[in-house]
Amino acid sequence: MQPTASENPQETASPSPQSQRAGERGLRYGLRDGACQAVTQGSGEQYLSAFALLLHASPFQLGVLSALPQLIGTGAQLVSVKLLHWFPHRKTLIAAGTVGQALSWVPILLLPLLLPEWGPWLLVGGAAAYFACTHFTTPAWNSLIVDWLDQHERGAYFARRAQIVAVLSFFALCGAGWVLSLWQDAAAWWGFVLIFALAGSARLLSALALTSVQDRQPSIPLESQQGFRRFLRERATKDFRCFLLFSSLMHASVLVAGPFFVLYILRDVQLSYFNYGGWLAASLLGQLLTLQTWGQFGDRFGNKALLAVTSYMVPFLPMLYLVSTNLGVLLAISFLGGVIWAGLALGLQNYVFDSVRPDDRTKAIALYSTVNAIGWSVGALLGSWLVGHLPARIEWAGIVLQPLSNLPFVFFLSGFLRLLVSAGLLRTFHEARQVERIPRRQLLWELPLVKPVTQFVRWASPKPDR
Repeated sequence: MQPTASENPQETASPSPQSQRAGERGLRYGLRDGACQAVTQGSGEQYLSAFALLLHASPFQLGVLSALPQLIGTGAQLVSVKLLHWFPHRKTLIAAGTVGQALSWVPILLLPLLLPEWGPWLLVGGAAAYFACTHFTTPAWNSLIVDWLDQHERGAYFARRAQIVAVLSFFALCGAGWVLSLWQDAAAWWGFVLIFALAGSARLLSALALTSVQDRQPSIPLESQQGFRRFLRERATKDFRCFLLFSSLMHASVLVAGPFFVLYILRDVQLSYFNYGGWLAASLLGQLLTLQTWGQFGDRFGNKALLAVTSYMVPFLPMLYLVSTNLGVLLAISFLGGVIWAGLALGLQNYVFDSVRPDDRTKAIALYSTVNAIGWSVGALLGSWLVGHLPARIEWAGIVLQPLSNLPFVFFLSGFLRLLVSAGLLRTFHEARQVERIPRRQLLWELPLVKPVTQFVRWASPKPDR
C-alpha cells in the first residue's frame, strides 16, 4: 500500500520561526494572487464568449473556443512539470507564466480588430496563448502554496481564497457588464477594450505580489522524476486513477452544455450585457455564501463525501433551463449552480492534494488538468455537434416542448450524462485520509445553507403552548 500525503514527514515536521514567517508570506501571496485572478476572470475570461459573439462566432467556433485553448494549455502544463525537474525555481516559472497571461490580452483584443474576417479564429488563437500561460503556472503555483499548508488546513485555506475570488469576481463581473452596457448598441468594441485592459493589468499586479515570496525549492527524489506513465503505473493509487476517470468524464458531460449558455442567454433570451453580467454574478454570489462551509465540510468529513453530495446535485442544474426564461428564474438557477459548483470544484481540487505524495503533486496536478482538458474538449465538440443536429421542437404522447431554440435540449442531455457519470463512477474510489464518519442522513444536515435555514425555521416556528 502506498503512503498518502499524511504519512510524509515533510508534512508533520514542526516549522522553524523563520520558515513559519516565510510560509505566512507565501500564503498571503496566494490570497493576493487570488484577488488579482478574480479581477482577470470577472472582467476578462468570463466575457471571452460574449466577445466571440460580437465577432459573429458560430456555435462550432464557440465550442472550439472552449476546447482548443484548454488542450493547448494542458500541453504547456506538462512541459512545466518536466521543466521543474531541470529548473526547480518555481517563482521564476510562476512569474513568467503570469506576465505571459497579462500580455496575451493584447493579441486577444487587437488581432480581431485588424483582421475582422478572421476575428473568431484569431480570438481562439489569443485565448490559446492566454490559457497556455495560465496552465504553465499551475503545477508550480499549487506545489508552492500547498508546501506551506497542513493537510487539515487545505480546505479552509482554499475556501477562503475562493471566497476572495468570488467577491471580487462578483464586482468585476457587474462592473464589466455595466461598462459593456454603455456601448450595447454602438461601438461595443470599446467596452471590451476597457475590460480586457483591466484584466491584463490585474495579472501584472499578481506578478508584483510574487516578489516577496520565498521558495523552499525542495529536493525532488529520483523516483519522482520518472515519467507520467510510470507515475500512474507504480506510484499512483487505484483510487487516484479511478478519480481521474471520474473527473475527466464529468468535465466532458459538463462541457456538452458549457460553451452554449452565453449563446442562449444573449441570442435566444436576449438579455442585455448588464443582465448577462448579473446572471454570471449570481453564480459567484452562491459560491461566496457557501465556500467557507464547503471547505469546513471537506476538512471534517472528507473530500470524497463532498464529491458524493455535489455530484448528485450538479446533473439537475442544466435541466432547469427548460422551466422558464424569466430573468428571476435564470438568476435563481445561476445562484444554485454557484452553490453546488463551489463544493464540487473544491472537492475535486483537494482530493488530488490528499491522494498523492507531496513530491508527486506537480505531476498529479498536471495529469488531473490533462484528463480534464481532454474531457473538456470532447464535451465541447460533442455539444457543438448536438447544437447543429437536435430539433428545436419535441412532441411525444401529446406533450409538446418548444423552447426558444434547441439549446435547452442540449442542456438536458448534459445533465443526464452527468448523472450517469456520478452513478457509475463515484463508488470506484474512496476517501484518501482519516476523517470523521457520520450517517448519511446526518451528513445532509451539514450542507451549506441547509443547517442555518433549518435552525432559523425552528427558531421562527410558533412554540406550542404548555
